[in-house]
Amino acid sequence: MLINNAGVMIPPLSRTADGFELQFGTNHLGHFALTNLLLPRVRDRVVTVSSTGHRVGSIDFDDLNWERKPYRAMPAYAQSKLANLLFTSELQRRLTGVGSPVIATAAHPGMAATNLLRSSGRRGLLHRAQEAVACLFAQSDDDGALPTLYAAVADLPGDSYAGPGGFMQGRGAPELVDRASNARDAEVARRLWRVSEELTGVAFPTALSRSA
Repeated sequence: MLINNAGVMIPPLSRTADGFELQFGTNHLGHFALTNLLLPRVRDRVVTVSSTGHRVGSIDFDDLNWERKPYRAMPAYAQSKLANLLFTSELQRRLTGVGSPVIATAAHPGMAATNLLRSSGRRGLLHRAQEAVACLFAQSDDDGALPTLYAAVADLPGDSYAGPGGFMQGRGAPELVDRASNARDAEVARRLWRVSEELTGVAFPTALSRSA
């Protein structure tokens, strides 16, 4: 099993060693490359952690790495989290296409009081106050991990998406949750996959078989 849970959230503009915008490079392209490299050894499933932030995301194929337009940290984060769900859908389509028993699922933690929430890269008294209020109403980091565990071990169909079942999916016991329409666009998912292959130089393993 592979759980893709590396992530950064709303940092100042910075880039990976390969020159990718940090959030897109870490949250999506890193998972994309690692998954395809390890897939021949995966026997059960691939879980990728997204966010409710995907709902306000869009994939800007003309400027995925924020090299032309002014950088905005939250839209960049939302793009990376939308990419996680599109990646999961296209990965499941490809796994099904080669007859692999491996499934791809996704999850989000809701609002969890982790260091990621406290260290979002924002500064100033107002931002610190907002983070303090968010942490006050957030569920624990342990509870925030439950949707990922649910997506990893529950008897679920491929391309499932798990999250907290409480108010606005912010907290509560894990269950299957909905995703925004922008995360259900199969053509965008296929295009994102092709572009991700070009950017990383890593492709879906052609030797993957039904015995995977």
